[in-house]
Amino acid sequence: MIYIILLVVILLAVYAAAENLYILTVRREKLGSGIKIAHLSDLHRRRFGRGNSRLISRVRAEKPDLIIFSGDLVSRDITDLKCVEKTLGELCKIAPVYMIYGNHEQSISAEMKPGLEAMFARSEAVLLKNQHTTVSINGRELKIYGLLENYGVYKKNGGYRGLDSITADDLEALLGSCPEGEVLLMAHNPFFGEAYAEWGADYTFSGHVHGGIVRLFGVAMLSPERKFFPKNAKGVYTFGKMKLLVSAGLGKLRLFDPAEIVIYEI
Repeated sequence: MIYIILLVVILLAVYAAAENLYILTVRREKLGSGIKIAHLSDLHRRRFGRGNSRLISRVRAEKPDLIIFSGDLVSRDITDLKCVEKTLGELCKIAPVYMIYGNHEQSISAEMKPGLEAMFARSEAVLLKNQHTTVSINGRELKIYGLLENYGVYKKNGGYRGLDSITADDLEALLGSCPEGEVLLMAHNPFFGEAYAEWGADYTFSGHVHGGIVRLFGVAMLSPERKFFPKNAKGVYTFGKMKLLVSAGLGKLRLFDPAEIVIYEI
């Protein structure tokens, strides 16, 4: 019996190493037609080949009309931005890139914050911090909003108790009223789908939960807030007319929850 247990442990360790070092999947979701969006999230310190060459190659092969990065391009303890800047530059050569801060950009060290902001200022990527822009793609006009929420929804007083929430009123205060037309919202935290829908978005792109870090039988096990069985961890969720589009992300430790690029047709 002990040999069977040992074999299982070894196989799990080998798979976990492969998953966290090599595996990169592409998930496809057809929600309409006419526009193809590549959704990336939560890269942190993960590297897919030298200079993230495998990641860039996989995105390029999809020929997206635009790329959305829904936060946590970096980890808060990052000390060198060279690879990150190169990766972002290569993605911008593929398609227009729109992105937001995640909780790690919000909590990056004071020493690295000026460098991070300077990197984004140099980049062709469009970083939206409670701002919006309008783009025309294949005859359709998309209004793209980027939410920079209160950090208290992630951590408060150094812990995870009594976290803040997000309401539709909060969104209106930060973003203004939701306009008419086709509205895409980038919001790193997926736990507030009801508020995003009430505000009026048609599609909301989120990440943060890393798919639940560990997934067993398709069920998310753990959130970054140390909560078991987090909701809205990975996939497409419907709130009225809105679709909440949650990426399991690219980086950090994970088990039975491979890194993913998500390709949407809308």
